[in-house]
Amino acid sequence: MRRTDRLFEIIQILRDGKLHRAMDIAERLEVSTRTIYRDMDTLVASGVPVEGERGVGYMVRDQITLPPLTLTPEELEALNLGMAIVAEAADPDLKSAALSLAAKLDAVLPEETIAEADAWKFAVYPFADAARGFAQMPVLRAAIKARQKLMIDYQRIDGTKSERVIRPLHMEYWGRVWTLTAWCEAREDFRVFRVDLIQNATALPELFVDEPGKRFVDYDPHRNKD
Repeated sequence: MRRTDRLFEIIQILRDGKLHRAMDIAERLEVSTRTIYRDMDTLVASGVPVEGERGVGYMVRDQITLPPLTLTPEELEALNLGMAIVAEAADPDLKSAALSLAAKLDAVLPEETIAEADAWKFAVYPFADAARGFAQMPVLRAAIKARQKLMIDYQRIDGTKSERVIRPLHMEYWGRVWTLTAWCEAREDFRVFRVDLIQNATALPELFVDEPGKRFVDYDPHRNKD
């Protein structure tokens, strides 16, 4: 069972308002008690109103719940942008609420493995960085749909700047940070760019067609280098 699925199951178990021992939950989900302890810490950090402690048991306080939702990438982008705007507001209560909501979203988003994950640090970037990346979204989405090459000005985390011609292939969301997988004409290889680090994106008149070895289906994240 994936961790996100297990967290969901734990919430369902606790929704009855009764006290549940970690060892009983662990037996039901066929994991160790230590794993349940870590999961409870994650739920609490994500804003789920879990009460209890190790060796005693856990329960969920009364809360406002929403039915399960399936969001499109565009809807998730709009929600993310709204949180980014609110988080930059002067009202401390709204800012705290935005951060709490973001943590809850991060806890239930699909877990994926990113090459050199420590370099991305996607879970700790401030909202201002995420909001900045949205400026390029319309151009990037349009170019992916039209199979149109782009000229981008890119600044890496260490400040290194470069200008590249790319074939934009796919965008993904990684907990408040969007990435763009593309074929880089200069490197003649795949590259993954953080959207918030793209300073400018200009659509070129040149279109591209799918070529074996240069398609998104050919991309191997374990070979990628920035």
